[in-house]
Amino acid sequence: MSLTLRVLAPDKSVFDDTVEEVILPSTTGLLGILPGHISMVTAIDIGVLKLRSSNGNWDSIALMGGFAEVESDDVTVLVNAAELGKSIDKATAEKEFEQAKAALNKLEDQAGNSADKLKAKESLNKARARSQAVGE
Repeated sequence: MSLTLRVLAPDKSVFDDTVEEVILPSTTGLLGILPGHISMVTAIDIGVLKLRSSNGNWDSIALMGGFAEVESDDVTVLVNAAELGKSIDKATAEKEFEQAKAALNKLEDQAGNSADKLKAKESLNKARARSQAVGE
């Protein structure tokens, strides 16, 4: 048995194929999906989706938040943005992660606008997801 996984962003279909297993970064923690999983809808956090293909290899997709629906061995993930781990340049992702971390540290040392700090934390989370997806 297998699952049909679709990862859709507003501007493109990121992934559409059959897989053996999916691990989703839900807002309440990692969520493993295998064939026969109960139907559900869950919120997706910024993080890394892991999928095991029929050949047993694991691949990663960086997700930038959204929702996932599981129904009858179909997993549909609707996200704000997504990127296949194998298409991310490792050096660029690591550089962006370090820059985001430095920007957040600079803001946390200052008293001031919490909206800027929230944006910096979100940027750090996105950069971390991209960096982790490429390293998987």
